[in-house]
Amino acid sequence: MSSSPAPGPSDGEGRWRARAPIDPAVAFVYALLIVLLVIFGRNPPPTPVIPDPLLLLALLVAIYFARYASTRYTMDPDRLLAWRLFGSRSIRLESIRKIELANLRDLSPTGFFRGWGWRGRVWSPQVGDFDTVHTVSPGVMVTPDQGVPLFVSPKDPTAFARELSRRARSYRDDVEAPILSA
Repeated sequence: MSSSPAPGPSDGEGRWRARAPIDPAVAFVYALLIVLLVIFGRNPPPTPVIPDPLLLLALLVAIYFARYASTRYTMDPDRLLAWRLFGSRSIRLESIRKIELANLRDLSPTGFFRGWGWRGRVWSPQVGDFDTVHTVSPGVMVTPDQGVPLFVSPKDPTAFARELSRRARSYRDDVEAPILSA
């Protein structure tokens, strides 16, 4: 089956691109941490060989902020790509069996170390293991035939889920997306 590009943020080659929203409070906290660490880390290090730990921590926080701010999603004609610095995930549209609107707060994910890992893998009592490439709590849970589900948080989760459902249904008719009927 073939599908044509949907109205919305689609380019002429059938790709649908969306950036993840950036929560102003999260951006403020990252910026505040970086500024405070740089201010308090301005004293010269005791030896020139060992960098100041606070400046290294400021650099680490800046890297995590860049990772957070780089989050974006692309639907090609044959796959969904959730991308960010240091960890992305791709799912072939033909393998998607379920698409649903979800909220991380309702899923109660836990993942002290794994949540900060390459893919952001967490565990939920409702879902089990799943990967997250998100910036805010409301989003879309995509479940493939094999592997763990993926949680994404596009700016308009309903429109994103509707377009993803349309594209996935061009490969298979049994995609579960009960709440997305227009």
